[in-house]
Amino acid sequence: MRRQGPAFFGRHGTYRLVACKTIVSGILLSAGEARGESSVKTTLNTFLGDIAEEFRTTRPIVAFDYRNLIEHDMPVAFDSALKQMICNVLDNALEASPRWLSFTAAREENQLKLTVDDTGPGFVPSMLDQIGKPYQSTKAKTGGGLGLFFVVNVARKLGGAVTAHNRSENGHVAGATVCLTLPLSAISLEAESAATAEERNHVD
Repeated sequence: MRRQGPAFFGRHGTYRLVACKTIVSGILLSAGEARGESSVKTTLNTFLGDIAEEFRTTRPIVAFDYRNLIEHDMPVAFDSALKQMICNVLDNALEASPRWLSFTAAREENQLKLTVDDTGPGFVPSMLDQIGKPYQSTKAKTGGGLGLFFVVNVARKLGGAVTAHNRSENGHVAGATVCLTLPLSAISLEAESAATAEERNHVD
């Protein structure tokens, strides 16, 4: 049976990156993950490429297909919690599909769209309504489901969303697809700098 499953639907929150550490820390504590650290300034394509390369070289995946369709790179500031969010989705897919999975990055207007496809057995239908809630998992271990609970809540706090569905081929489940979308304004370096300046003005 498939690994911890996602019910990634729900209301979306708006969020300023400068508040990331405070809000994410609370989510991470409830999800049993490590606390977020200071944001790192880089570019969007570099950040995603580094995640893909790290995943390829440190995970027991037979075939990993990374496709970056983003033509125009941009400066961004990523918190370690955001990296963990993406890795959680990839690791979840790996458990169901150790021989092959794909990771596709695209930019659609003002949104960053990350899609993970696998060839596993797919999500049990009832799980598609429960994914993201604590302990909703097929795993036997205590606390199962917390990884995706973390993913969903971080995405929502950033004003993004996570969706999931099973793919069909010739009437049979061919695997699962998980899609993570985030507003570029939540991760752009320009937005982060502006928010920081605003915070300083309030302090002064």
